[in-house]
Amino acid sequence: MTPTTSLTTTPLPRLALTLGDVAGIGPEITAKSLLGHDDVREKCIPVVIGDEAAMRRGVSNVGGDPDVVRVIERVSDATNTPGTIELIQTGPSLADVKLGELSAQAGDGSYRFVVEACRLAREGEVDGIVTAPLNKAAMHAGGHKWPGHTELLAHEFGVENFSLVLSAGELYFFHLTTHVSMRQAIENITFDRTVNVLELAGAFAKSMGTPDERIGLAGLNPHAGENRLFGDEDADILAPAVEEARSRGLTVEGPLPGDALIPAAVRGKFKLVVVCYHDQGHAPFKAVYGDDGVNITVGLPVVRVSVDHGTAFDIAGRGIAREASLVLSLERAAALAPGWDHVWRTAQKMDAAE
Repeated sequence: MTPTTSLTTTPLPRLALTLGDVAGIGPEITAKSLLGHDDVREKCIPVVIGDEAAMRRGVSNVGGDPDVVRVIERVSDATNTPGTIELIQTGPSLADVKLGELSAQAGDGSYRFVVEACRLAREGEVDGIVTAPLNKAAMHAGGHKWPGHTELLAHEFGVENFSLVLSAGELYFFHLTTHVSMRQAIENITFDRTVNVLELAGAFAKSMGTPDERIGLAGLNPHAGENRLFGDEDADILAPAVEEARSRGLTVEGPLPGDALIPAAVRGKFKLVVVCYHDQGHAPFKAVYGDDGVNITVGLPVVRVSVDHGTAFDIAGRGIAREASLVLSLERAAALAPGWDHVWRTAQKMDAAE
């Protein structure tokens, strides 16, 4: 596919901010982020991709004036004026969606918002995508059977090599597998997949100006297999992948026992960590960083950053949801967008080789 055109005439990166599932806290945290953090606008131009009625309700629920929501037709119409929320209406109104309830209508809406953001990115109208949380069950009820944001985004951009990355501060957790069963995860951890993700991590490091950054690979089995006492995957798949990555110029250590590698990374020994499956990365990451983390998708033609939490139906509409992760997502996307081309070109080479 053709890379997204760079917006060289735009002084700030333009970000498509998808509203997520409007039955949840997405509209509220969007309102808090765009109305209460004017410094974000010094780093990017955020345009909400979503629903006017839901956005207005979200503003009201956090004590704001719903008239600050301004519907625009094109991203180029955005003025980035503090105290306003500029939104592109995507699909029919979701005014009838009830807060805090699973809704096929809201699930369909959350899907549409992402698809529209991808279209804008493909056409060069935005430099990045930031996503508020969607509800997978609602999206499935709406007829869209995707495991989550990451897989939907990869499909829309037509990419095969990508990785979900959790980030807090200077620490990044890449994942070999994500939203699949443990049995399927083990089957999906192959030599090629491991080498590809290690290369994505290396490209990501280069985009940040640290091409020689060490990458730590977590073992799949306890104690990284303990010399085959607890399984053969570490010796037969992960170790050869590490050797291959080293032959390509990457600085990789592993496979290392996860219970040793991850604490070492938290203490600062590694900035880049590759884990084997969803909970191997998510559980310790969320335990340590909570709202201070974000979710980055590496391998897309534009940067995509998301909050690292769900829709929180139980508190939707109460105005108490914390916006810290969404603010951080906007800031991180704005910071990564200018150097994203190298990461994308690396992913393209992998796709072309397969």
